[in-house]
Amino acid sequence: MDKPVCLIDTGSEGKLCVQESALQILQQIQEPVVVVAVVGLYRTGKSYLMNRLAGKQTGFALGSTIESKTKGIWMWCVSHPTKAGTTLVLLDTEGLGDVDKGDSKHDTKIFSLAVLLSSTLVLNSRGTIDNRAIEEMQYVTELTEYIKIKSPDEVVDDSEFVKFFPSFIWAVRDFTLQLNINGQDATEDEYLEFALKLKLGNSSQVNNYNLPRECIRKYFPSRKCFTFPFPTNPDNVSYLETLDPAEISKKFLEVTDRFCQFIFEQSQVKNLKDGHTVTGRVLEHLVKMYVDTISSGAVPCLENAVIAMAMIENESAVKEGLQVYQSGMEKLKDSFPVELNEITLEHQCFNLMATQTFMKRSFRDHDGKYLTSLEEAINRQFDAYLWDNEKASEAKCESLMSVLSDPMTERINQGFYAKAGGYDLFCQDLEDIVNQYNTLACKEVKIAEVLEKFLQEKVAVTTAILQADDKLTENERRICEERERAVLLEQEIIAQEERQRQLEEKMETEQQNNEERVRQVIERMEKEMSRQQQETKRAMESKLREQSALMEKGFQEKADRMAWEIKELTRKNAVVEESTSRKYAQMISDQQRRNEQNMEVLRQQHRQQMQAINSRPRPASRSSSCSIQ
Repeated sequence: MDKPVCLIDTGSEGKLCVQESALQILQQIQEPVVVVAVVGLYRTGKSYLMNRLAGKQTGFALGSTIESKTKGIWMWCVSHPTKAGTTLVLLDTEGLGDVDKGDSKHDTKIFSLAVLLSSTLVLNSRGTIDNRAIEEMQYVTELTEYIKIKSPDEVVDDSEFVKFFPSFIWAVRDFTLQLNINGQDATEDEYLEFALKLKLGNSSQVNNYNLPRECIRKYFPSRKCFTFPFPTNPDNVSYLETLDPAEISKKFLEVTDRFCQFIFEQSQVKNLKDGHTVTGRVLEHLVKMYVDTISSGAVPCLENAVIAMAMIENESAVKEGLQVYQSGMEKLKDSFPVELNEITLEHQCFNLMATQTFMKRSFRDHDGKYLTSLEEAINRQFDAYLWDNEKASEAKCESLMSVLSDPMTERINQGFYAKAGGYDLFCQDLEDIVNQYNTLACKEVKIAEVLEKFLQEKVAVTTAILQADDKLTENERRICEERERAVLLEQEIIAQEERQRQLEEKMETEQQNNEERVRQVIERMEKEMSRQQQETKRAMESKLREQSALMEKGFQEKADRMAWEIKELTRKNAVVEESTSRKYAQMISDQQRRNEQNMEVLRQQHRQQMQAINSRPRPASRSSSCSIQ
């Protein structure tokens, strides 16, 4: 994108509305996305920082009046400057606290959407992080009313938000104070932690003071602070985007560069609950889902969003996997007929690619429903390709046989063989045709069956020529008739054995595919377990830091509460891991059971074909004057 577009518009009545043109842009992004959203009071210079993150001087509207310039949420998608194969999505939100709106609920909705959609949330403010600045962030204290982890009727401790909320950066603009705490030099991060320090006591005044601070400390897994000095002469601030860099404070530019570099290096790819990576396409669904939910008056639920996204993505993953398989096999279809080995090798290759494509996009397919759907669809397609290849091979073999046998057919029609010694001449011509056919059609899957059909069609002609040959005695005719029956039987057995060989090759291919699917399911399980462990580790580290800080400042009761939360987090994580392992174990078991059922069907066909072969009496000899071998 060469410039930002409106993603979520604010209508005249304050209703949020998603812009379809912006969704179409997200839909085209197949890469993982790092989503950085900026929030804060209106006219505090949020847009300038977002433009710098985009690597541009202009883009998001800065405005030069007291009116809020940005309405709703605007989006700018650019290639990530340091992470290859990743898109950086910048969200510039409508300024909070705009006197023209007079609607704090609208501000909370905008703030909640920024939290829900981002992997890094930047809070932009001016002056200092004092009590007034923190009190103005009452939106943080209302988050639990506007965002739920599970369905509203399901009680979930709000301490779990830390597992799913974005990282938090406080950007303090026009900062003029010395970074000094109790006479000691302090870092920007220490300044932020000092500003978020809680007061001892249980009075309503103390509780009101502590509440927004506790929410920030509790909900966000990591916190960072940047303090920006005045960028330029106050008279030029309104024209910051058009100023020459030489007119901007070097200190301001230095902090801006540090801010951008930190976000480029530290901001993580957006993940759903359970750790599924969000691409632009997934973000598109999330935007629409969350805005529709909020606009309807309901509360966005992280769990419901994951369930809905899992269904959408899994259905799409099946279609995408099948498309990968079909695209590859259709190219081979243009070359039909081909050898069975070639088509099975291609089937294995594209089946593997299709499964990998499915696994990359799907998630929460714990019962294997969607993987099974893909497997069944591919098997149906493979059977159809085998059928098409066999029909093409049959047509080719029949055409070849027709060309080779045309001269002999002409002689038959002319009565050439209806004479003494005609049978030997006929047998010689037939043998020549068969030898040429076997040489030219040696790689065709239908070579044996077409030859069997051809010989069966010639039975009546052969018998007539044999009976018309006066050179043969009655005894010689009986011997020849027996030999003809033996030849036909032998060819029928050869055709049956070829079908059997092809079935065995298909069984071997199916077995290898089954083993590969199980391997990929196990790999998926390990990755999902790892993501869940990373989620828990991130939350645990945050809570341990808070517990240590609380104990250090004398908040023993709050520290004990945090210890209980840590214990609960550990217990719930163990339950989730056990549940996930059990679901995947059942899925693997079901997959293996289905594989065994499929293999048993093939084995049954194998047994039937073997019985058919073994029930045929074997001819004593394959050699004769009319041999077709």
